[in-house]
Amino acid sequence: MIKRVLFFAYGVVAYVIFLCTFLYAIAFVGGFAVPTRLDGTPSGPLALSLAIDAGLLTIFAVQHSVMARRWFKQRWTRIVPWPIERSTFTLFASVALGFLCWQWRALGGVVWSVQQPAARLAIWIIFAFGWAQVLVMTFLINHFDLFGLRQVWLFLRGVPYTKVQFATPAPYRFVRHPLYLGFLIAFWSTPQMTLAHLVFAVATTAYIVVAIQFEERDLVHEYGPEYEEYRRSVPMLLPVGRREEAPSTVAREAN
Repeated sequence: MIKRVLFFAYGVVAYVIFLCTFLYAIAFVGGFAVPTRLDGTPSGPLALSLAIDAGLLTIFAVQHSVMARRWFKQRWTRIVPWPIERSTFTLFASVALGFLCWQWRALGGVVWSVQQPAARLAIWIIFAFGWAQVLVMTFLINHFDLFGLRQVWLFLRGVPYTKVQFATPAPYRFVRHPLYLGFLIAFWSTPQMTLAHLVFAVATTAYIVVAIQFEERDLVHEYGPEYEEYRRSVPMLLPVGRREEAPSTVAREAN
């Protein structure tokens, strides 16, 4: 029983750390209310700062993608008990993101700047919508399973884990990855696009497109022909090019 309680406490702590990091990241990207921000005054040579930012993005991308892969989980769970595997992923992802926010280097330079008040307000509304979309999508695909709380809760109760079934709630019938689309909306919606912000937006966009390829391999392995049919009928990120009616049964995001 002590083991179950400790695992549950670990999962809760990992989730709280994630939640704090997620909220910090919103402010970091938006440039408000936190000491470190995506945009700011350059503090060193451009080449060095750019190299540091690229390294931080690489650390996050490698951690997030490698630890989410099926082959890694099979080896990792020989060390980390399965009930806390997802909580451990969540904790590591939060640390990687927190480290990025802490060590990010501003680059200076303005790519575009919107000065008209109404236009600025509209962009901030779109920015908020993007983050809200991310959060809502996590609940549509089972928020607590995604971040490891369901696993430790079931283990605490002594109930066997059952995987989340494949299904397509409303947004998932228009695009396969509306959660990632929410991130892209949030990352690109800024009234003032600096060089650092552009680097961040371009790099994360490229990462998302590449990561989806690996993620969908795992989804095909897990759900088989059902996901193959879903992938054929529903666009990846933009709601264009639908060829047929999406299956009525949730596209669970592997990450």
